Amino acid sequence: MAGEGGKLRVYGMALSPNVVRVATVLNEKGLDFDLVPVDLRTAAHKQPDFLALNPFGQIPVLQDGDEVLYESRAINRYIATKYKAEGADLLPAEASPAKLEVWLEVESHHFYPAISGLVFQLLIKPLLGGATDTAAVDEHAAALARVLDVYDAHLAGSRYLAGDRFTLADANHMSYLLFLSKTPMAELVASRPHVKAWWDDISARPAWKKTASAIPFPPAA
Repeated sequence: MAGEGGKLRVYGMALSPNVVRVATVLNEKGLDFDLVPVDLRTAAHKQPDFLALNPFGQIPVLQDGDEVLYESRAINRYIATKYKAEGADLLPAEASPAKLEVWLEVESHHFYPAISGLVFQLLIKPLLGGATDTAAVDEHAAALARVLDVYDAHLAGSRYLAGDRFTLADANHMSYLLFLSKTPMAELVASRPHVKAWWDDISARPAWKKTASAIPFPPAA
């Protein structure tokens, strides 16, 4: 069942970019939710009570009444659709439906594979006590640079990814862009003027400021 007072529940870690992806959309919608901690460091995600929610043993999981969902992008589509009338409309009629679908897919298949590996090596792995693999950093940085070159060209003629309105396509990128900004590779965004202008725009949104302020980043070294 949903949390007390009808709140939605998100199971995961506050420092997980995939959990933050879901929090981004929940906050854009102005929806109250409880974050139920699932500590990957103690393998809580592999315990029977969590596997009953997600048999793949991954975070996040969303619980909305009797509805239990996993996979952050599917969760976000569900939220944007079910709660369309609340908060920001992330599937606006003014946005090109075709472009919206294209950039949702681009995020998943091109942006995410490159940026997630980079963030893991530079930020997440050290937090877990591991050593950064410099060869992997170089590989992921080069891949992300190529992807962001495409974004920079596209955003030269478009304020947002799917046109003149902020949409789910933009929202799904935000967690990893923030995590990247906490690493020495932040220049990959800063050096591309149209990508930087887009990031400056979307990261100034009040809902995003609420999302970002709840992430327990460690103090800068």
